[in-house]
Amino acid sequence: MRAAITATGHYLPPDVYANAYFERQLDTTDAWIQSRTGIVERRFASAGGTSDLIVPAARRCLDARGIAPAALDCIIVATMTPDRLCPSTAAVVQRKLGAIHAWGFDLAGACSGFVYGLIVATKLVETGAARRLLLCGGDRMSSVVNPKDRATSVLFGDGAGTVLIEPVEDESVGILDHVCHMNGEGELSLYIPAGGSVEPASAASFAERRHYIVQDGPAVFKAAVIGMAEVTEEILKRNDVAVADLAWLVPHQANRRIIEAVAKRLGLGLDRVIINLDRYGNTVGATIPIALSEWNERGRFTYGDRLALSAFGAGFTAGSIYLRWAIA
Repeated sequence: MRAAITATGHYLPPDVYANAYFERQLDTTDAWIQSRTGIVERRFASAGGTSDLIVPAARRCLDARGIAPAALDCIIVATMTPDRLCPSTAAVVQRKLGAIHAWGFDLAGACSGFVYGLIVATKLVETGAARRLLLCGGDRMSSVVNPKDRATSVLFGDGAGTVLIEPVEDESVGILDHVCHMNGEGELSLYIPAGGSVEPASAASFAERRHYIVQDGPAVFKAAVIGMAEVTEEILKRNDVAVADLAWLVPHQANRRIIEAVAKRLGLGLDRVIINLDRYGNTVGATIPIALSEWNERGRFTYGDRLALSAFGAGFTAGSIYLRWAIA
């Protein structure tokens, strides 16, 4: 049985924060931000949690497929900003959607979370453990970014993307293969110091702003370029797919310079690379599903198109998926 993406949906908060906003808040400029990241603007949610970003994206996805939430039997949420540590955000999404027959859970893979989640979702559908699975990638990064840190505050945005995974009869399309890597040596290059069991929340941790994301930019940049390129090269080689035959590379949207470096290493023209971080910034687990949903709604994909989805994130984590588009 082949599993495939059969519908997509995405949601971005309405409030747009252009680079000029940070010019007023920090010692930075629009030119500096654009030259180093490629980001022009991003969206921040004014209230609510990650579930409030996911639910409208999920409704859009289900409406596109013409099914009700009650038809779902599983929900997976890939996020690093859950509504709460307990219960899972998947449970909250299930309640808000009214997906009364679905079970589910959260998956923590940071920026690689959606790719990891798609692998898990694929195996659940392929084995018959689920037939209509809603995979959600969503993050409210504005809740964990230090607004006074010039190095990180300009990078991230809030948003959510969802895909429906179902079995399909045509075995020439769907999710065909995956490659994943992880190197725990990168733990302290991109992390949130406090709030977990190692350093529980306290008055001191809040006063010292230790609940915000910390990043070693140069280390992450170098590892991301190598990591994303390697997993993409590996997945194409394993499946005997020439770069010329790849319709689209769908990379995690962290930094335009990273994306350009990966494309150059692969020998792939940017006309076949999906890039939208100029408008949304890095929405972490949401970047790839938002990109898929936008291109799908614009009719940019053709049935049978060869796609590589590639990501790199905290951990360090990396993963790539090879699929053939299954929506006509």
